[in-house]
Parts: sequence; C-alpha cells; structure tokens
Amino acid sequence: MIKINKTPPKPFLKWAGGKRWLTQGNFNVFPADFNTYIEPFLGGGAVYFHLQPENAILSDLNNELISTYKAIKENQELVVKHLKKHHSNHSKEYYYKVRSEKPRSIFTRAARMLYLNRACWNGLYRVNLKGEFNVPIGTKTNILFDIDNFKITSSSLKNATLLSNDFEETVNLAGPDDFVFVDPPYTVKHNCNGFIKYNESLFSWKDQIRLRNAIDRAVTRGAKVLLLNAAHQSIVDLYDGFNQITLSRKNALSGDSRYRGRYEELAIICGYNI
Repeated sequence: MIKINKTPPKPFLKWAGGKRWLTQGNFNVFPADFNTYIEPFLGGGAVYFHLQPENAILSDLNNELISTYKAIKENQELVVKHLKKHHSNHSKEYYYKVRSEKPRSIFTRAARMLYLNRACWNGLYRVNLKGEFNVPIGTKTNILFDIDNFKITSSSLKNATLLSNDFEETVNLAGPDDFVFVDPPYTVKHNCNGFIKYNESLFSWKDQIRLRNAIDRAVTRGAKVLLLNAAHQSIVDLYDGFNQITLSRKNALSGDSRYRGRYEELAIICGYNI
C-alpha cells in the first residue's frame, strides 16, 4: 500500500454515519498491505482519504454523491469557482433557492451538493420519495473551510474508479489480497434506526443478509474485509463464525442528548490479522 499524498486531504463532506472517528482514534483495524482498495458505501470517504491507497474502486448507490466526486476529480477548480459563488451569496433565501434548483452540468451540481451539505442542518443528506433534497438550513455561515484543499483531494482521486452501483456489484469485484472496507447503513433485525432514513431507498434486513453473503464470497476469493455494523445481537448472529470485535467511540451526532455519549460498533475482520 502506497500513500499518494504525504498529507492526506480531509473529507470534504459531512456524512451521517461517517468514519472520521475511526481514522482519528487509536483503532488498529486496517490491513498492513493490500492490492486494490474497494469501498461499496463511500459516503464521506474518511477511511479512503486516511489510507490514501494507490488504486481504488469507490462506489455508492447515491448517484449525486458519486457525481460530486467525479467532478472534483476531473476539474476541482471549476467546482471551487461555483462554490465560492454560493459562499458569497449565502443567506436563508438563497439557500432555499439553490435547494429547489437542478443544475445541469456535473460541476454546478457538485458545487450545489457541497453548498447544501455545508449550509444545511447538521450536514445531513436526506431526500424525499421524489429524490429531492429536503433538509432545512442550518446555522453555519461559512461555506468555505480553512481545511479545504480540493487540489489535493482531486489528486487523491486520480487513480480511483468511481461507480454508482449496488453494493453487491462492487463487493463482487474484489479479488485476492484486495481490501474491502464495508460501512453499510446500520439496519438491525426487528428494529429500525436513524441511519436507514437518510437514504432514498431503505436498507432492509434482506440487504444485510445479501451483504453478508457477498462478503463471504469475497473472503473465499482471498479478499481482506473490514465491515463495521451495529453492535446488535442480530448482527452478531448474522456474522456467526466471523472474527468479531467491539469498538467503542463517542457519538455526538444525534440532535437528542439522550443518544449522545459512548457508542459501540461491531467490527467484522476477515482475511487478515490485526
């Protein structure tokens, strides 16, 4: 594994269920070496930007998200140009105007998504049944951040293949010694939780089973897999026979203080030792 940049870029999107905590804590859970890095639930890409692999396949079913990555990879200067315009014009009225628009070019759509992500409430991505972004405006006034370095971000994506695929198609691409990082919505059996509501299509328990089967096939082909999922008995049972460890971290995302504090997640590690 070779890092593309000595100083990896920070994720440019805030994403529900994001894994910045995994890259910032003392979690020694990644393989020391691998061939191609594969991520079927890309989201904010915290782990990808942290590891900076030489070759990668990055995928997400959210086409708007993948389109944003592609735009930054292809021409980050043009995306930043449009984002600066949003920054200059930002106001409550402007936010809802942009939210209702549907830009045509990949670069204006990317700037719009970045703007809405940074200006909306808590960086939440949520769409209605028509696929329309419907999160209200938040309290932040800065759209451009000091940590932004889209030039390095673009460079980091140079050797990444970006796909808008179902997770099973992406996991099926994994071969011997490839590393698959899997971070699905945390759906558990007989219970719904907040993460599944962030998607246009719900991630069902049947999808959890389909994911487990895809991971099993990838491991049989010789791939290395790290899966993070809910620390729930139904997930423990689903991955019976796999190497399981529990990771504890602080949860500060919830708007309800009752759900903040320490939070446990289940890590499934296959094909390598830590």
